[in-house]
Amino acid sequence: MVSKRRRLDSEAKETETEDDPKIMKQPFSKLTKKSHDPREVEENGSVFVRLLKTSGLTLKTGENQNQLGVDQIIFQRKLFQALRKHPSYPKVIEEFVHGLESYTEDSDSLRNCLLSCERLQDEEASTGAFYSKSLIKLLLGIDILQPAIIKMLFEKVPQFLFENESSGGINMCRLIINQLKWLDRIVDSKDLTAQMMQLISVAPVNLQHDFITSLPEILGDSQHANVGKELRELLMQNTSLTVPILDVFSSLRLDPNFLSEIRRLVMGKLSSVRLEDLPVIVKFILHSVTDITSLEVISELREKLNVQHFILPSRIQASQSKLKSKGLASSSGNQENSDKDCVILVFDVIKSAIRYEKTISEAWIKAIERIESAAEHKALDVAMLLIIYSTSTQTKKGIEKVLRNKIQSGCIQEQLLDSTFSTHHLVLKDICPSILLLAQTLFHSQDQRIILFGSLLYKYAFKFFDTYCQQEVVGALVTHICSGNEAEVDTALDVLLELIVLNPSAMRLNAVFIKGILDYLENMSPQQIRKIFCILSTLAFSQQPGTSNHIQDEMHLVIRKQLSSTVFKYKLIGIIGAVTMAGIMAEDRSVPSNPTQGRAGLSREECTQVTSLLQLVHSCTEHSPWASSLYYDEFANLIQERKLAPKTLEWVGQTIFNDFQDAFVVDFCAVPEGDFPFPVKALYGLEEYSTQDGIVINLTPLFLREAAEDGSQGTSQESSQKSMSPLCLASHFRLLRLCVARQHNGNLDEIDGLLDCPLFLPDLEPGEKLESMSAKERSLMCSLTFLTFNWFREVVNAFCQQTSPEMKGKVLSRVKDLVELQEILEKYLAVIPDYVPPFANVDLDTLDRIPWSSSAISTKNRNKGKMAGRKQKADSKSSSTETLVTEDTSEYDMVPSGRSQVEKESTGKEGKTFVSLQNYRAFFRELDIEVFSVLHSGLVTKFILDTEMHTEATEVVQLGPAELLFLLEDLSQKLENVLTPSLAKRICFLKNKGNRNIGFSHLHQRSVQDIVHCVVQLLTPMCNHLENIHNYFQCLGAEDLSVDDKPRVNAQEHHTMSSCYQRLLQILHALFAWKGFTHRSNHHLLHSALEVLASRLKQTEQEQPLEELVSQSFSYLQNFHNYIPSFQCGLHLLRLLMALLEKSAVPTQKKERLASLAKQLLCRAWPHGEREKNTNFNDHLHDLLCIYLEHTDNVLKAIEEIAGVGVPELVNAPKEASSSTFPTLSRHTFVIFFRVMMAELEKTVKGLQAGTAADSQQVHEEKLLYWNMAVRDFSILINLMKVFDSYPVLHVCLKYGRRFVEAFLKQCMPLLDFSFRKHREDVLSLLETLQLNTRLLHHLCGHSKIHQDTRLTKHVPLLKKSLELLVCRVKAMLVLNNCREAFWLGTLKNRDLQGEEIVSQYPSSPESASEDSEDGITSHVSRSRAAKDGEDEASDGQKDQDSDESDDSSD
Repeated sequence: MVSKRRRLDSEAKETETEDDPKIMKQPFSKLTKKSHDPREVEENGSVFVRLLKTSGLTLKTGENQNQLGVDQIIFQRKLFQALRKHPSYPKVIEEFVHGLESYTEDSDSLRNCLLSCERLQDEEASTGAFYSKSLIKLLLGIDILQPAIIKMLFEKVPQFLFENESSGGINMCRLIINQLKWLDRIVDSKDLTAQMMQLISVAPVNLQHDFITSLPEILGDSQHANVGKELRELLMQNTSLTVPILDVFSSLRLDPNFLSEIRRLVMGKLSSVRLEDLPVIVKFILHSVTDITSLEVISELREKLNVQHFILPSRIQASQSKLKSKGLASSSGNQENSDKDCVILVFDVIKSAIRYEKTISEAWIKAIERIESAAEHKALDVAMLLIIYSTSTQTKKGIEKVLRNKIQSGCIQEQLLDSTFSTHHLVLKDICPSILLLAQTLFHSQDQRIILFGSLLYKYAFKFFDTYCQQEVVGALVTHICSGNEAEVDTALDVLLELIVLNPSAMRLNAVFIKGILDYLENMSPQQIRKIFCILSTLAFSQQPGTSNHIQDEMHLVIRKQLSSTVFKYKLIGIIGAVTMAGIMAEDRSVPSNPTQGRAGLSREECTQVTSLLQLVHSCTEHSPWASSLYYDEFANLIQERKLAPKTLEWVGQTIFNDFQDAFVVDFCAVPEGDFPFPVKALYGLEEYSTQDGIVINLTPLFLREAAEDGSQGTSQESSQKSMSPLCLASHFRLLRLCVARQHNGNLDEIDGLLDCPLFLPDLEPGEKLESMSAKERSLMCSLTFLTFNWFREVVNAFCQQTSPEMKGKVLSRVKDLVELQEILEKYLAVIPDYVPPFANVDLDTLDRIPWSSSAISTKNRNKGKMAGRKQKADSKSSSTETLVTEDTSEYDMVPSGRSQVEKESTGKEGKTFVSLQNYRAFFRELDIEVFSVLHSGLVTKFILDTEMHTEATEVVQLGPAELLFLLEDLSQKLENVLTPSLAKRICFLKNKGNRNIGFSHLHQRSVQDIVHCVVQLLTPMCNHLENIHNYFQCLGAEDLSVDDKPRVNAQEHHTMSSCYQRLLQILHALFAWKGFTHRSNHHLLHSALEVLASRLKQTEQEQPLEELVSQSFSYLQNFHNYIPSFQCGLHLLRLLMALLEKSAVPTQKKERLASLAKQLLCRAWPHGEREKNTNFNDHLHDLLCIYLEHTDNVLKAIEEIAGVGVPELVNAPKEASSSTFPTLSRHTFVIFFRVMMAELEKTVKGLQAGTAADSQQVHEEKLLYWNMAVRDFSILINLMKVFDSYPVLHVCLKYGRRFVEAFLKQCMPLLDFSFRKHREDVLSLLETLQLNTRLLHHLCGHSKIHQDTRLTKHVPLLKKSLELLVCRVKAMLVLNNCREAFWLGTLKNRDLQGEEIVSQYPSSPESASEDSEDGITSHVSRSRAAKDGEDEASDGQKDQDSDESDDSSD
């Protein structure tokens, strides 16, 4: 007992010392025994003083401490015994207390009694204690004195309630209450509780806080419930006491229900509390969470916890910053800092809770995961996900999954992320490493939206965090750039470009990290190289005073070194870098669009630097047509993207104009010089020139001259001749027209003569003379055709936006010329399989695919002049070019154009060869997106252009089907390349990146939003063309004429129109399936596109909601299904409608309509030969059937209709015939139908929720009926393998049969457990039907083994395991329902698909009897049926273990 009291005394003293550090004047350890003046001792003769002195305590007067001469416990025992043995007991107690009251009427005496007593040195050394209780504390430890002394103390407290602290920092009220803490025993706890609560109710606010927080240290456990109720009432009356009361609640033993009530009370006031109270409130809420209530509490907390409400808006902060500058806002600034500290404390509380309570973190994740609407997400949600991600490694995967789902569903967008960082950047700054780790993980995703979110994390971390974090961000981005993943590289470079604009000064501090990227340029794409040099050039030429020029110097050194390299790949990098740097240096700063641009104009010195750099590039590239072409294209792109200073633009324009005119343009009257193998004359002119005026492009003479020079120089790769190569014609003209357009605000009148001028060419149409040409002549003619074709493509690019009718008519004429030249190219390429065309686009993507040459006449002629050491390389290039003719580009799902569909062919020595020009895309100049404005011209209605000719005649110009198809094919390829997401595959740095982006370099320099905007502007003319083509086929349908009944010319026209139809649908699908529409910034583009489609039905002036626009657009497009010309067009129409449904909030209403359209396509008899013409017909049929079954309202009914109606018609039809109900179902396509039906059946039953016993009777009946239909469909499908026993069908049965059985076990058997009693007959019938199907599956297993087909046998073990589980599960169900006698177990003999028994090789061995592991499952009701199959089943009830052994032995 003594040891316990000493421990409690120790705790009490420690608490007392902590609460009142200023009570004692000096540490006890420094007290020493000293002599006192006898006058300082209290010497009255009262019982109080006499008994204390007798017990060992001497009272002192003044400020001297009372002196305790014995141990504290001995003192209490002596005093207790003295009182008990006193003659006047119990009256002596009253006298003793009265004496104490009289003594403590003096404030100094009261203070001495409340302060600790002085210990004598001898006693201190003997006991080893360094503390001492006060007199009042010692007296409270005596039970017979405690009630009276407590009463006296509470009577003393009101005297000091409103007094200030004494000079010694002593507050008497606190000192009195401290005496009641940590008492060993409380005699009357109820009375003490009542007096404390009464005191709290009358005390001032500052003391109320102290009194309330002292309650757990004063009261016993028995009074916690009563105190809790009192405090709850006080909490409801006075919100200012919320913090101390909640703090006390966490220390009291209270009922969980009571705490839940308090939590709800506090939660209701959460939005109105003061910010400084918030940390304690949140701590109480989180500590009161249980496993059961965690999700509910956290959901309510995240809903009402609005930290953003407490943070001062930016406008107030801005106004305060202005006041601070005047010295008027110091208090406001302090308040702001205090608010920030409180916010940090709140999140510290949350972080502590989720770190040590797994339940809280899981509940918070679930609460965020349950939110479906983007509008309901808050900045707190994103902040909490990031905080939870940083606390534990176990939650990282879960947080990543939640974030991916939220990003893909559009719930977390850039605006919300911006708000998160701007509001909580002080909190998130501490977890910066975790945020960067998360961003790095998201960068590795294959979804572009997730990669974009990772880039935003980097961006905002750089924007809101400190210098160290900014350095880490730049380092991480540089790591991504050097990773080799193309998607990572592109996104990281875009982020760096944004950061330069966001904070250029901070980026300049990290320039040394960015310079390291220069070591990794070799394996980057041209667009990535442009971005890198743009970043470095912007940092180098930021025009900041005092900025070091070391970056500029290093840039110049690198560029000069690369330009002087003899390796073309490095020279290409040097050209791109030099042109990009020149563009940054010469950018027009008169209208500053970039914060890094500080000056208004370009100085003469800077202009000289730019011209010197461009002249250096020109001198390093003029001897190489490849390098020159790249230089011109790069410079053209620069002029198109940036606005150069007028001085620089004027110098460039004049230089380019003169060079082009001198190199390529001659007078019309000039006679071509040279020895030509064919007659050369001016062809493809659009005007009749006289002999005195007019110009001609001198193409053929220049080409033959360069070919002759190349042949004479042998292995030389660069010519010393300074004449321009004809291979640079198109690229040089592109630079020229962009310079002129930039100088004259888009007006090209200065060079409009190049649109209609002819070219010096031989007659390119081969005709009958093709077979008589030599290989060299064919190559020559083909090369000239390529050059002419690319010239016209660039001409169309230049003049397509001119507005005058004359120019529009000429552009249409050039488009017609392009279509004719395509047909000529096909003829030549068909007879020159080893031909390599002259290059048109020069970049790293095409570098490895194009042989090194400047003329590209013939591969064989070229290889003759090469050195022997290059033979292997030439052979590899020659072999790679052979694939250009034989390979087909499956990437674009191409439909052969009208010209190739009629199988145009040319016969040469090699025989017949069919050519797809898509394989030659790398050798064609790229059409700009503006070219498609030509689509505004009519297709069917002839548009008459009032073109004033020299002959004063009028010309009729229209966009015919062939020209329309030419444009639509190119537009479709562009959209598929840009809008269709490609998998972000990791590519090794030592390997090429493939050819996906070849031919789209100009397109990739424009933003996706810009491209989508251009396509939206084209929707009106495309809808016109779509309607006109639909009317064309509608007229054919009205005439009831088959394509086979028409002449060959009409078949050509029919196919061309059908191809145009399909291309239009593909373009619309690519547009509306673009994932970028989910971003809020692109909603206006989607709205504009839908408005165009909706306006085709009815014109409305009022703005309609998105849902209404989607509905009208869906109705407009579905009207085209009646006269779909081909199966492919129908599939693309359905895909387009599905893309529209994704934009709808209520797609269910239109799903059935979509299923109806799909069924109509399946039930339509397509023209004969549709399958033979299209190699992808089976894949398209698979997709169409999936669409039908996925969107129909009753999948089981649809499967039963196909398998029960269509397939029997097919079985009874002739071999080459098809089903009458489903004409697309034939013996060739049966496997596709069968596979899709089995897969959809398994998917459907797997998605059906397993029933529970708590469900209603009606729900049980509905699910039982559903499973009856599913098993019936499964039975129909499984029995089809008896008729169609090919490997694909059997493989589908094994694969999806096992999955169906597994789904039956998981989803249906729980339903049968509690449905058996009420629906016994239905359940037994269901099991009997399934049993028959499992026997067929057993026969299939035997068939697979006997035929030893490893492709099938690998599925057998898993299937047998599932069937055995089914046996055990059915037995368990019967036992559960007390019907064990209904279960009968037998073994099956191995049989083949026709039911014939498989004879064992060793029939005499009992262990080798051909028995399978499938056990017969029959019920008591169905035993009569089982008896009929006695020959199949053994009645001895042999266990399935024996059947397994026989199965193994038979193998």
